[in-house]
Amino acid sequence: MRLLLSVTLFIILGLATSPSIGKGKKPVAKNLSLEEIFASGKFSQRSVYGINSLKDGQTYASIIYGASPSIVIYNYSTGEAVDTLLKQAWLTPEGAKSPIRFAGYSLSADESLVMLSTAPEQIYRYSSRENNYIFERGSKRLYALSPNGKQAYATFSPDGKKVAFMRDNNLFMVDLASMTEAQITFDGKNNEIINGGTDWVYEEEFGFTRAFFWSPNSQSIFYYKIDERQVPEFVMPLYDGLYPTNFTFKYPKAGEKNAIVSMHLFDLATAKHLSVETGPEKDQYIARAGWTNDPQTAWMQRVNRHQNKVELLFVDAKTGQSKVVLTETSEQWVDIHDDLTFLEDGQSFIWSSERSGYNQLYLYGMDGQMRKQLTKGDYDLASFYGYDQKNQRIYYSTAYPSPMERTVYSADLNGGEPLKLSPARGKNSANFSADFSHYLHFHTNANSPLTVTMHKGNGEQIRVLQDNAELRKTLGEYKLAKKEFFDFDNGEGDILNGYMLKPVDFNPKKKYPVLMFVYGGPGSQTVDASFGQNYMWFQYLTQQGYIVVSIDNRGTGFRGAKFKKCTYQQLGKYEIADQMAGAKYLGGLPYVDKARIGMFGWSYGGYMSSLAITVGADLFKTAVAVAPVINWRFYDTIYTERYMRTPQENASGYDDNSPSSHADKLKGNYLLIHGTADDNVHFQNALVMSDKLVKANKQFDFMAYTDKNHGIGGGTTRLQLFTKITNYLQANL
Repeated sequence: MRLLLSVTLFIILGLATSPSIGKGKKPVAKNLSLEEIFASGKFSQRSVYGINSLKDGQTYASIIYGASPSIVIYNYSTGEAVDTLLKQAWLTPEGAKSPIRFAGYSLSADESLVMLSTAPEQIYRYSSRENNYIFERGSKRLYALSPNGKQAYATFSPDGKKVAFMRDNNLFMVDLASMTEAQITFDGKNNEIINGGTDWVYEEEFGFTRAFFWSPNSQSIFYYKIDERQVPEFVMPLYDGLYPTNFTFKYPKAGEKNAIVSMHLFDLATAKHLSVETGPEKDQYIARAGWTNDPQTAWMQRVNRHQNKVELLFVDAKTGQSKVVLTETSEQWVDIHDDLTFLEDGQSFIWSSERSGYNQLYLYGMDGQMRKQLTKGDYDLASFYGYDQKNQRIYYSTAYPSPMERTVYSADLNGGEPLKLSPARGKNSANFSADFSHYLHFHTNANSPLTVTMHKGNGEQIRVLQDNAELRKTLGEYKLAKKEFFDFDNGEGDILNGYMLKPVDFNPKKKYPVLMFVYGGPGSQTVDASFGQNYMWFQYLTQQGYIVVSIDNRGTGFRGAKFKKCTYQQLGKYEIADQMAGAKYLGGLPYVDKARIGMFGWSYGGYMSSLAITVGADLFKTAVAVAPVINWRFYDTIYTERYMRTPQENASGYDDNSPSSHADKLKGNYLLIHGTADDNVHFQNALVMSDKLVKANKQFDFMAYTDKNHGIGGGTTRLQLFTKITNYLQANL
């Protein structure tokens, strides 16, 4: 799922203890301002980014930004710089007067070549095209990959002798020795055929953009061909000129025609294409693909349109024939994942599954027979970091000891007690070196900023890389509330988790208004041991006299498959029932003014807040909905049908729980906000809701952000947006 959880990315912050100022004196705590939160950057939390482990596992490369950026190589153990990969001063192309400025880089397998991307141009949310340059580390020679136009998804072959990329929906390849460019496919055309890349819905919902894969021996390319000619077009007006223009792209809404995906193999030696057997059904998905360690065997994941059956297939690279190796089924749906690792023995692979009721890791033979369950427990695997081939150990994290926390472990493939690698409780994650001998450890909890440390593979801490000391000092100057966790029974036997932020000067004898922040979508989580979304804005609201609460309803993640999948074919029904139960619970607390409970949400959360002010109108006084889905009929096939099946099969499931079906129930204050250039949750949703409310003679407030996408950001937009929301809450809650 790729709907936003509310995208104030730079205010994911924590609470610090106020430092003393002078002997025996306490500082005067300050109040926050919206300008400080959304425009100053002073509350930005620092982390460690851009760490790329080198093949030796003992060193890593990192970009050093500044007036003249460089890429420096560091030793994991000592932290000392041991070499310079490149400097911007070295990057002046022949005949040019100034060096290029690179936006990103990748290395060839032997690390002798660096590919630098420049002048990136966004396509959709994750995809882009750019001009790429090749830098030879030995000779310091720099040259353009192709003079014939920007490239997308440029990728070195494993032997480092070639680069493949997509341009104008076709695949190309450059031989780096001769700089000869060869076109591989010829039928690519905008909004019709895509070779080697994904369409909008695959990118958004399956989460990948590059759709071609080099064989381990660099002799073949396994690639997608996506035929989207029958997919309905969505036309999105753009208002940035004298006359508006239309951006037209293929967007399959629930129940409509999807693109037809076929798989192909291109042999470099013969320049011939081979069609891959994907089965007789064309109305299906190929959700993942790649190569095993054997250059004669590719693999792909085939998914039926209902997404309750996922098959892992092996493909014979000589014939294109495929065979099913493993099948996962569910009465609801099977989540797509990247937890697939082929072992060097050529006889087995690691795979994750919810077959036990919780997401866990399993070891399979190449014949598809399960050999053993690698992780066990009544908790979910959160991340699979990889497998150390040399020492035969797996590395992963779990939602344990509570669903709100994450703990990092390593374990022997052959059994034994797992080794805990995260020393403190809270939310932990890791980034391992190529040989798993070292890792960066990231730790936070509900009331502490991020700390990043370097460790040896056995868990021993080497040094602190980032402790956000400056941020802690800054936060110590302000009146900040402490996040408190609670749980309650929703009245149907389910215990739901929540957090609460109370004003610093909280008086239990007073009655406070409450703002409930919600997301609530399948597999999501807002109640965890981290700062969460919009943290500083929520702190600002506590200073204005509000209590801020978030509750994870049924359908949210990291509590097992049964809890997550209980909303199947009825999105919204149980989620809003739980949020309403939460409002009743809060309204029963002696310090809550039950007549002043509101809700704020973005995307799926906007859908929820729209239901709150209609279906839950007797409990909620005010709701703010940003970029909401108003009827799941308007959203895309892959996401929506995974949880709802098609509208043709489940019309009541779509309509009974749509805010647009309940517009006549609106009683309180409703602020509807949407960007006009939202390619994800279309502006159409807001217009339909507006129309329904007008026809029901309901008064509401509406704000459109011109040419803004689902994130509604850029320049002063976010400050203006949250100022508007804040003012609305202060006037109506």
